[in-house]
Amino acid sequence: MKKKKILITGAAGDVGTHLRRELQAKYKIVASDLRDLGETFKGQSFKRADISKMPAALRITKGVDAIVHLGGYSVEGPWQGILNANIIGCYNIFEAARLNGVKRILFPTSNHAVGFYERGTTIDHRVYPKPDSRYGVSKVFGEALGSLYADKYGMQVFCMRIGNVNPVPIDKRRLSILFTPRDLAQLVTIGIEHPDVRFEIVYGISKNTRAWYDNSNAFRLGYQPKDDSEQWAAEVLANEKPGDQAAELYQGGMFCVAEDIPNPAPLPERKKRM
Repeated sequence: MKKKKILITGAAGDVGTHLRRELQAKYKIVASDLRDLGETFKGQSFKRADISKMPAALRITKGVDAIVHLGGYSVEGPWQGILNANIIGCYNIFEAARLNGVKRILFPTSNHAVGFYERGTTIDHRVYPKPDSRYGVSKVFGEALGSLYADKYGMQVFCMRIGNVNPVPIDKRRLSILFTPRDLAQLVTIGIEHPDVRFEIVYGISKNTRAWYDNSNAFRLGYQPKDDSEQWAAEVLANEKPGDQAAELYQGGMFCVAEDIPNPAPLPERKKRM
């Protein structure tokens, strides 16, 4: 069978790089970002783009079978940055996809869309959003936008509330939200391939013993995660230091109290925006 052509925005980031690596044999991948990719993989093309500009969004979404929209500001930060990348940029990708006839969009939303639920609470995909930050608000916006485009334009939208994509958990909080690269690739594949997707919200986590999420909607669609953070629990907890009391209360952690977090993926000053 002919390989599907998949656009991954935000492809230079950690999640995008893991995904490009894991899916390189399965799909024909078009990688897009404002930054250079860093790690590259054979057979994948690159299109530099500033998705806050509609012409750029139209250019990169043309001729693809599905979009994994990772592009955007990835932490809590100044409103203008989040507005341009996560609100305007998100709208541009959805609208450009519609205009170019792309039916399937995977929107990696975030655990921060529901970060103000307490850690002792188990939540599922039907809970009311409780964002923990301006960044979290932007992810709620993306979920709502996806719902609109599914209902109004018949697009197929798969929203994944991502926990923390990493091969191993790095602290106590991430024992609950670890999402290993191979489990990420499996869930994304379901989002691309499942025939019955109209509008779905699932949680992007592995099968963690300490999970805060009821991920039955993902399991219903065939998700069978392979990894559990519990194998690293003893080591992680032995090295854990006391944190902010308010942050420790809520699932969103430091996003619940921070006003600004250094952007882990800043655009180099010398790069010209496109």
